[in-house]
Amino acid sequence: MRIALTQTPDEIAACHPVMQQLRTQYELQMFVEQVQQQQPHGYQLAFVEDEGAVSAVAGFRVSLNLAWGKFLYVDDLVTLPSARSQGYGGKLLDWLTGYARQHGCGELHLDSGVQRFAAHRFYLTNRMEITSHHFAMKLQGKL
Repeated sequence: MRIALTQTPDEIAACHPVMQQLRTQYELQMFVEQVQQQQPHGYQLAFVEDEGAVSAVAGFRVSLNLAWGKFLYVDDLVTLPSARSQGYGGKLLDWLTGYARQHGCGELHLDSGVQRFAAHRFYLTNRMEITSHHFAMKLQGKL
């Protein structure tokens, strides 16, 4: 098993079947293009590969703000349904935590949809805390 950051379009594409479990709106080419558009803005894609297959993926970025100082924000964290409860998600979260520490981050953050109860159990089991509510407003068509 290895955990690595994507370096090529082919590696990004190999993450698509896993990420599509969470981000269903992206077909393969759109996904690769979207990741490549986000990368210059700090987005990175990490993956767990075991026996030549990608089983878990995390999209994240390191940022800085007044509330948390320097932090790692996990945009996306998903494991293939057939690979769940096999430790891949935990190993990837541990890797992200280590990456955050190595890059001087004081905190790691993520949001999770209110309906994702199994994910919430996973995060709580892995020493994360529920610290806030996230509010959003769609702006399309608004002036």
